[in-house]
Amino acid sequence: MALIECRLSKVVMSENHDRQIIVLEEVEGDRKFPIIIGFLEVFAIHRFINDEKPPRPLTHELVGNVLEQLEITLERVVVTELKNMTFYADLVLSQNGKEVHIDSRPSDAIALAVHRGAPILVDEDVISQAAQDFD
Repeated sequence: MALIECRLSKVVMSENHDRQIIVLEEVEGDRKFPIIIGFLEVFAIHRFINDEKPPRPLTHELVGNVLEQLEITLERVVVTELKNMTFYADLVLSQNGKEVHIDSRPSDAIALAVHRGAPILVDEDVISQAAQDFD
């Protein structure tokens, strides 16, 4: 599996729709593609990138805090598949030299990556397929 490093390039929030959009783009390339996510996830991502702290931890902060307290590092997020218009992702964690892959929705994985400063990697096949029709 060839992995391409990507970054979050755009967050599109809409109060009128349930589906929100984030756009990932290659760090060293021109391809980019959208992922449709829910309002709670886009809200969390938007807050993280704007450095807005909630009065109490929300779900993604909670997960990040739990990982930190257990001395588990989020090494990277990997968008692994695109099947039937649905993206799949893994959290790649490490603790005491042991690496563990945890299945995750891409929206949650990307929110956590943005919060923890972890790299976002995308399988070459996924980015090739997803970027085809994106303008």
